[in-house]
Amino acid sequence: MGVWQLLAVGAVILMGLCGVLVQGVPGQAIVWAAVAWWALDDITGLAWGVLVGATGVLLLNQALRPFLPPRRFKAAGVVKRSVLIAGAASVAGFFVLPVVGGIAGFIGGLYGAERVRLGSRGDGLASTRTALRAGGYSVLAELFACLLVTGAWLGAVIWG
Repeated sequence: MGVWQLLAVGAVILMGLCGVLVQGVPGQAIVWAAVAWWALDDITGLAWGVLVGATGVLLLNQALRPFLPPRRFKAAGVVKRSVLIAGAASVAGFFVLPVVGGIAGFIGGLYGAERVRLGSRGDGLASTRTALRAGGYSVLAELFACLLVTGAWLGAVIWG
């Protein structure tokens, strides 16, 4: 697979990660489709292994979805900007501190955005707890699964 195609696959994966944060956009499906595109073009054992692993992780996430709270950010008073900042911090955290940084980045980004918006530490913590209960755990689980797939794909591209 050429460099331009790899960049295109990376761009589609990035769109899928952004799609996880926007309700109504099938971010997981977009990430999986990008990995499938790559695996179908780069027919090596590693590529197929990444595709099988991605399928397993994303299916497991779908199986766990009923046990997580549904997304009701608007009803809980959580602004979209805070969720987008939390998502961006999660992506950055995932690559700065692999795997664990995604969770810490999401919660830290959400708290930081809410603290700036509300102006005090106590209000920021209360709003972060409310946001996580209103669907933040669901978004975090879906984003984390997609970040694991992205990390596996990126590792396979770089070191494979």
